[in-house]
Amino acid sequence: MEYRRLGNSGLQVSALSLGSWLTFGKQIEDGIAEQLMIKAYDSGINFFDNAEIYARGKSEEVMGAIIKKLGWKRDTFVVSSKAFWGGDLPNQKGLSRKHLVEACEAALKRLQVEYLDLYFCHRPDLNTPISETVWSMHNLITQGKILYWGTSEWSAQEIQEAYTVAEKYNLIPPTMEQPQYNMFHRERFEVEYYKIFRDLKYGSTIWSPLASGLLTGKYNDGFPEDTRLGMDGLDWLKDKTLSESRIAKTRALTKLANELGTSLPKLAIAWCLNNCNVSTVILGASKLYQLEENLTSLDVLPLLTNEVIEKIEGILENRKEVLKF
Repeated sequence: MEYRRLGNSGLQVSALSLGSWLTFGKQIEDGIAEQLMIKAYDSGINFFDNAEIYARGKSEEVMGAIIKKLGWKRDTFVVSSKAFWGGDLPNQKGLSRKHLVEACEAALKRLQVEYLDLYFCHRPDLNTPISETVWSMHNLITQGKILYWGTSEWSAQEIQEAYTVAEKYNLIPPTMEQPQYNMFHRERFEVEYYKIFRDLKYGSTIWSPLASGLLTGKYNDGFPEDTRLGMDGLDWLKDKTLSESRIAKTRALTKLANELGTSLPKLAIAWCLNNCNVSTVILGASKLYQLEENLTSLDVLPLLTNEVIEKIEGILENRKEVLKF
């Protein structure tokens, strides 16, 4: 396993990590979740990602019970939570001081830990002043309830505003962003965040490296049963992901991966890891063999020569130039 510093912090996270969105407490049985965490941990993964909204808190309960059962030393793993969608009532969602504090306390109880290593603002909150959010996260750090805080799917402007507030009041700024990043979803990460990575030394914990399963190649010849995009309530994701153009490009990428002697999932994950601004790639898996295969993605990095990268770009046709000023 390779370990990378999380942005400008001293914290080291495994280049590959394990997330629980749509799986723990929902798609898979608790026993499978335990097998996945054991395999990940034994393979060198030290970061496990979660959020209050995942399975409405059940995901954190499952992960917390597994961590307690396995008895891992606290200094051997990093665990996160994210706050924004805690419930349907007014003060059960957003990034107000009240919700951030209460969501943090609830996450600590569900995960059965004394502190969260990483705590993310899951989305920007237009109804709460950024200064209130920054102060709240700073206070949670000084109270020892969280160690680092970050953002998820914030715009570069919103991240910069948070930094400005932190500098003005001598507060602890955010350390990392958790954005979607993959071969089909890349413009925000590569273009909009360019100055954030360059100037603020921001870290990143990227999600959906396989574009919701599209980059596994399993949709190349139709829509299989027992797949994530077939789950109830995910029609919006299915419609957004499975376009004819994307599937055609996925077939071409599958062919290239075969020519390189690897698989499309491993090629797609390695492509993300090849970006120097990626701190860790969050893997999702519902079956043990999926995780076992994806854990070997680091072995594909040497195959990504300039020639291979250009072949990939020739298939994707979605690279945007960055204005460097």
